[in-house]
Amino acid sequence: MQPYNHRYGMLISKNQIKQVRSLGMKKYREESRLFIAEGRKCTGDLLPHLHCKMLIVQEGESIPATWDTTGTEILEANETAIKQMSQLCHPQGIIGVFEQPQHSLPDPQDDLLLALDGVQDPGNLGTIIRTADWFGIRDIICSKDTAEVYNPKTVQATMGALARVSVHYTDLPAFLQNYRHPIYGTLLDGKDINRTDLSAQGIIVMGNEGNGISEAVRKLITHPILIPSYPAEYPTSESLNVSIATGIVLAKFRE
Repeated sequence: MQPYNHRYGMLISKNQIKQVRSLGMKKYREESRLFIAEGRKCTGDLLPHLHCKMLIVQEGESIPATWDTTGTEILEANETAIKQMSQLCHPQGIIGVFEQPQHSLPDPQDDLLLALDGVQDPGNLGTIIRTADWFGIRDIICSKDTAEVYNPKTVQATMGALARVSVHYTDLPAFLQNYRHPIYGTLLDGKDINRTDLSAQGIIVMGNEGNGISEAVRKLITHPILIPSYPAEYPTSESLNVSIATGIVLAKFRE
């Protein structure tokens, strides 16, 4: 006997619940080349841009009429099943299973780029992607030890910005060695960003939460910059959160 009436054609199976839940682990995301997004906002923003293989809707929830779900398997699940699959403390009733897109590295001479050197926290990475989207950054170049973009915490923190921002993982020092425009990096001995001429083309490097920019990348910085505290003589926190610092730097470049 079915536990409840369903509107979307099929109830999710135990095997499908297990599959979706496994995508909370990096190993299975890499093997399947899939990732999950949750909630109306995040899922809805990704749907027009990335292929959604499976859309799971909790009983009592509805799919917005504006969503194009062509080619997507739509399943219904009860609250217990949603909680089993969700990676959130408070599940939002809609889970999308998406294919990971394949991106080519951008032309290193185009526009303004953002680079992340060893950013470890998935929430920070997601917030940086969301911030980059706001300021019109379309490509983020990440060192291989930067947090994984498809970690559920990262995906949720982007609030759908993954639909518009491409994230690339590569040998960051090698990428920067071939870069011909200014390479900006936030360093404690950098020049006050308020007194620095900023280029419309270039790459901005943001470093690890605890250790900053690595030595290998630091050697390649052509324009070290600093976000000064205020007032200069007043004792403050040791440093800014990397996602906050990224927002400040990007705002300065877009002025």
